[in-house]
Amino acid sequence: MPNLAAPSLPQDLVDPLRRVRLLALDVDGVMTDGRLYFQADGIETKAFNTLDGHGLKLAKRAGIEVALITGRESPMVTQRAKALGIVHVYQGVEKKLPQLKALCERLGIDLTQVAYCGDDLPDLPCICASGVGITVPGAPSYLREHAQWVTDAGGGQGAVREICDQLLMAQGHWGSVLDTYLHGGH
Repeated sequence: MPNLAAPSLPQDLVDPLRRVRLLALDVDGVMTDGRLYFQADGIETKAFNTLDGHGLKLAKRAGIEVALITGRESPMVTQRAKALGIVHVYQGVEKKLPQLKALCERLGIDLTQVAYCGDDLPDLPCICASGVGITVPGAPSYLREHAQWVTDAGGGQGAVREICDQLLMAQGHWGSVLDTYLHGGH
């Protein structure tokens, strides 16, 4: 039987991850590789990672709320969120922290119960204010310095899945996830 444990995190992140009730994500540079693709007719397309998507579904099944807070507006984000069952989707948001605070208030949770991942300056206030502030390796150095955790995987290349797996492990759901797939016929 292969070892299917997710990589371990430093102990100082495990306790904050146990408290997380909301995973909030930027889109471009976190759920995608940050590049924007435009067709000749001006239509924008984005590439999303299927591993990230499945991780988000697993997190939602474990009772973790998921939100997308992005500065751009894109029908691709709307479609991806719908496919993943993400209902908290905020696009065209210039100041993300007020939006995050409003969502926390609506959900009845504290910012210490939020894991937020972003990759650029508009994300910095949320990274600093959240219980677990996360960024990706491709983020500018000054952003990485303020984050509690820099994922090993890059944006659009499994960073979101890495976060989801660690959340599931920290909160004690990892064994049941594995059991479902090893013995549940998936």
